[in-house]
Amino acid sequence: MKRTATAVWKSNLREGTGTLGTQSGALADHPYSFKARFEDESGKSGTNPEELLAAAHAGCFTMQLSHLLAEAGHPAERLLTEATVSVEPKDGGGFQITRSELGLEAKVPGIESDVFDAIAGKAKAGCPVSVALGAIDITLEMKLDS
Repeated sequence: MKRTATAVWKSNLREGTGTLGTQSGALADHPYSFKARFEDESGKSGTNPEELLAAAHAGCFTMQLSHLLAEAGHPAERLLTEATVSVEPKDGGGFQITRSELGLEAKVPGIESDVFDAIAGKAKAGCPVSVALGAIDITLEMKLDS
């Protein structure tokens, strides 16, 4: 299986603007800019690659966890994951993605916390996006309502 996305950029880095599009149409000529990526901490001026990576990581991890819980006989009633991807200046100039922090709120009736912790750890390590992000620190904070 392959998925595609496109990026168009016009002008230089700081003053330029671009658009992003996805095969599914979820994004179609969606604007992005230097400001949206590096200057606007509120996230209101548009999307950026790190935000999209966070969405991909949250979605992948949550689906993997759902599968592993059901496979273990503990289907989740609700899983809510927030991923926070950090981009920071790197030595010598430029920027680098340094970590992805996963925050999970889960409602899984009848599961023991140690069993849940083990399954969530397996999902964190094994989801395809986590594997692809192997060069960065990935953390997981959990709140379980069983």
